[in-house]
Amino acid sequence: MAQPFRQVAIFGKPRADAGRLALQSTLREIARIVEAGGQSVLFEAATRDAGGLDPYPGYTLAQIGATADVAVVLGGDGTMLGIARELAPFNVPLIGINLGRLGFITDVAVAQMPEVLAAMLEGKYETDRRALLEAEVRRAGEVVFRARAVNDVVVSRGVTGGMVEFTVRVDGVTMYNQRADGVILATPTGSTAYALSASGPILHPSLAGFVLVPVAPQTLSNRPIALPDSVAVEIEITDVRDAGAHFDMQAFTSLAPGDIVCARRGRDVVTLLHPIGYNYFATLRSKLHWNVMPADGHTRS
Repeated sequence: MAQPFRQVAIFGKPRADAGRLALQSTLREIARIVEAGGQSVLFEAATRDAGGLDPYPGYTLAQIGATADVAVVLGGDGTMLGIARELAPFNVPLIGINLGRLGFITDVAVAQMPEVLAAMLEGKYETDRRALLEAEVRRAGEVVFRARAVNDVVVSRGVTGGMVEFTVRVDGVTMYNQRADGVILATPTGSTAYALSASGPILHPSLAGFVLVPVAPQTLSNRPIALPDSVAVEIEITDVRDAGAHFDMQAFTSLAPGDIVCARRGRDVVTLLHPIGYNYFATLRSKLHWNVMPADGHTRS
């Protein structure tokens, strides 16, 4: 068992809808669990304000990165992705409390939280390290945009419709020229996100690789391909159609003809913490509704 955490940061996505009261109530419950264990609460400033938690001070991301031993993230996978990108350089591990829908990486249910979170903060957890992508957009040799991604880098057609034409190069070598609705470069974490809906394979998180998945390609023989995560991937726009690049579907930039999206594995990693007994295949069964045939022959989820 690891040493207990002492400085516990808490993040929650501010909400303006009917879920705001549930967010506020759960944030207070997390703070109560932390304090009951003798640990210090560090509320991120926007979370403190959204939760109406004025008695607590609010901390900036830089202050949390320099001080916190662990961060508890309340929300869905999208909330976790945003916080993970920001805290990765500080090497702060993350615990995800699922207040969203799917919950591939926010895997602690609110109903389980009182018992499970207290145990994890005391050092009873499984550690799971995930790769990041670092990407940039080059225009006429100049870098015009930079972003990071935990899930994926996506080049896609713009709002005017029509396929986008692009060339993919791996370590400087041309893989193919293609016309498609887009192309996805996904980490193992992102292989269960947009890449999966585009018929890409699922990569186990322990694999040192990426998956490159075309979206509705004109050439039907163009298939997803797994790549080692040591390579650099370039996607160059080769026609005049409207196109854009998305990073975890949370950052976006427009692309012009001749622009090159360059992506490679980042230097930092995201550290996720799971309850004792966590199993990746159990997560897949639960989230994807896979069935298991037990010895008695009756199909069960």
